[in-house]
Amino acid sequence: MQDAEVVLSVLRERGRRGLPCEELYRQLFNPQLYLLAYGRIYSNHGAMTPGVTQETADGMSMAKILAIIDAMRHERYRFSPARRIYIPKKDGKMRPLGLPIWSDKLVGEVTRLLLEAYYEPRFSDRSHGFRPRRGCHTALREVANT
Repeated sequence: MQDAEVVLSVLRERGRRGLPCEELYRQLFNPQLYLLAYGRIYSNHGAMTPGVTQETADGMSMAKILAIIDAMRHERYRFSPARRIYIPKKDGKMRPLGLPIWSDKLVGEVTRLLLEAYYEPRFSDRSHGFRPRRGCHTALREVANT
């Protein structure tokens, strides 16, 4: 399997040049992408919060990653329902919060890595919503500067 950074850089280049993105599902079989995704999300405070099952980041192993990849390869992987809890807001009302299981978080992060690598170069530099290292503050800064 190719290194995760190589796969993502090839996807970035294909996105920048406007080439089609083929065989993307096959990239979900690359264990290096799961290790990269694990490295990005394990330190998050929610990584140790169990979802419907008691699965958390500290129970992750290479065997579990290979089991997820095997399920993906044979199209047997199914996302589990998220555990719904309610947390209090400042005004006294309650806000719903969904807590997915760790495997679903990991697969979601791998998918985000792949899709972001391909589509991010195609977006306009003027677009700031829901993008990495961009938001309303960068948009306001750009308006002020131009």
